[in-house]
Amino acid sequence: MSRCSKLVDVGRRQFLRGGAIAATGAATATVLPAERAKAAPASAIVDYPSNKLANTADLAVNEPMDIKYPDADSPGALIKLGEAVEGGVGPDGDIVAFSVLCPHKGWLMAYNGEDRTLNCPGHFSRFDVETGGQQVWGHATQNLPQFTLRVDDKGDIYAEGASDLIFGRPSNVL
Repeated sequence: MSRCSKLVDVGRRQFLRGGAIAATGAATATVLPAERAKAAPASAIVDYPSNKLANTADLAVNEPMDIKYPDADSPGALIKLGEAVEGGVGPDGDIVAFSVLCPHKGWLMAYNGEDRTLNCPGHFSRFDVETGGQQVWGHATQNLPQFTLRVDDKGDIYAEGASDLIFGRPSNVL
């Protein structure tokens, strides 16, 4: 078997050093001049209208309630978890709400009460509702949009925004 005479035997360190130099050069070549460059906005809170979803008395621990927010075309789940969690509201800080449209392809997700995740039947992405909708498995490339909630002195629960863009929305406004 003949070898190509153009091959070069490169050690690990030389290979990594060469890759780093090439990456730096490519990054430098694609940088726009400062006067033309525009900063990308940070992960912004999506500003949706305030809507009443339910009352704290309507919720049972670990039993999701179907909701529509910010409009009838956007299904979601309102969940009382029984212990304080990230983004939780109410007297115990345990009420959260999420879009149930998978951010990967928009499949309608189902709640699993055993491990407290929302699960996509399409490509099997899973999102932890105890950690703000963080993706724990699957093809999705972003976390699940969590709705910003407020509870008034009568126990009425209002949704007032979303942490991320809801699947299928072309922009951050209605």
